[in-house]
Amino acid sequence: MEKELVINSRDNSVDIALLENSRLVELHQEELDQAFNVGDIFIGFVKRLMPGLNAAFIEIGHPKDAFLHYTDCGPKLSSVLKYTDQVVKKKVNTSKLTNFIIPPEMDKNGRIDQALKSRQPIMVQVLKEPISTKGPRLTCEITIPGRFVVLTPFSNVVAVSKKIGTADERQRLKTLVESIKPKNFGVIVRTAAEGKRVAELHEDISQLSHKWNEVFKKMQGAKKYKKVLSELDKSVSMLRDVMNDSFNRIVVNDAEMHANIKHYLGGVAKEKLKILNLHKGRRPLFDQYGISRQIKASFGKAPTMKSGAYLVIEHTEAMHVIDVNSGPKMKKTDQETSSIAVNLEAAEEIARQLRLRDLGGLIIIDFIDMRNPENKSKLVKAMKKFMSLDRAQHTILPLSKFGLMQITRQRTRPEININTSEKCPSCDGTGVVSPTILITDDIERKAKLIIDSAPKTKFVLHAHPFINTYLKSGFPSIRMKWFQKWGKWIKIQSDMTYGVNEYRFFDENQDEIRMDS
Repeated sequence: MEKELVINSRDNSVDIALLENSRLVELHQEELDQAFNVGDIFIGFVKRLMPGLNAAFIEIGHPKDAFLHYTDCGPKLSSVLKYTDQVVKKKVNTSKLTNFIIPPEMDKNGRIDQALKSRQPIMVQVLKEPISTKGPRLTCEITIPGRFVVLTPFSNVVAVSKKIGTADERQRLKTLVESIKPKNFGVIVRTAAEGKRVAELHEDISQLSHKWNEVFKKMQGAKKYKKVLSELDKSVSMLRDVMNDSFNRIVVNDAEMHANIKHYLGGVAKEKLKILNLHKGRRPLFDQYGISRQIKASFGKAPTMKSGAYLVIEHTEAMHVIDVNSGPKMKKTDQETSSIAVNLEAAEEIARQLRLRDLGGLIIIDFIDMRNPENKSKLVKAMKKFMSLDRAQHTILPLSKFGLMQITRQRTRPEININTSEKCPSCDGTGVVSPTILITDDIERKAKLIIDSAPKTKFVLHAHPFINTYLKSGFPSIRMKWFQKWGKWIKIQSDMTYGVNEYRFFDENQDEIRMDS
């Protein structure tokens, strides 16, 4: 699978698109002045304890105090509090944990008011960014991620990703890391470490140890909250987390950001410098790579698939609900065969939509009803396969007796919601229409459905003169490309009574060809 990272820098924000085989699968929007990113480490102070919630509110500088639940404190909370107290009071003069005595682990069923006290300094890490009216959610299970490994202080456990191919390779990596890791630091070996030499792993651990030293220096003598370690900016952190051998292009339109990424790659993956490109064309970057069109097609309430089937995505306070609709029933197949075909296509699109919109929490999917148990099992397996590319933690349950699938997906950031509607040019400014950039895609999809269902049918496309001109202009025109693909010349007729986005198909008897569900 080929992966491309396209980074579009604007005045006060950055849009980052991840493409897999030229298809948009992730879209991240980052404000340049954002102060609370997932992964940032703070020295905070306990503001108030909430025994009823078994949680505490921590002051880290956000207008809404950050939330720390006891279950997010982790078993190493005693170590975190002990180390924080020693560093703040300057009782230690080194960031190394060689002589640090790790206290016993905390009881997982303990109480927050027994573990913390008011105004106590505490080292915390942002687990979830501020969402809606809520402040950041925190954890005391500190992790410092690198390209090949993740460093976890106050532990001596070495864990290896289960996604690494063989047991022999997992054991090799575990043995290597145990021999080079610093004392009282645990290490999680990432999938990207597969096949790497000890020198590469040692370099990664050394860089992470240097970051831990930065945390130590900034915590010393702290009398109020402060950020002690910033997560990498979104573009670089995505490179760190998703880059592998199949990554074949990184494109950015800003010279300064290009230099930052070049510096990062030069330190961790010099062989990847050749795939880094600075966009200098006159055409906007997202237009050049077809991302703007994909955004328009993918967002909105009812994204449509190639077959004409479509999803309806609704959001409630408690969950997201997705309904699968078959769309125009043009192909003559039995219901069960048609249902599994549409459901499999929908499963792939839903997995993409969850990543693209970063939907989290509980997701309920109403697939088209199927009777065959084998088809139901096939659908669940397919969904798990499509979701395997998702970096967010998730759980997929089998279809219920009502044909519903339940998915829980980790949410760490506000979901992306882009309004794709446009002002109607024929109205007084109060009306809206669907994205005009997609009108030709919609016409092409429905024309193909007519041709597939009745190849010998002669039909005429009636549309607004603007659409007529657009389809016929240029060489080769869009209509010519249709002829090359289908071997059928489509007649187009202008109709001034139609709206800009309105079109219809008519057969040779002047009867409208309808494609209702």
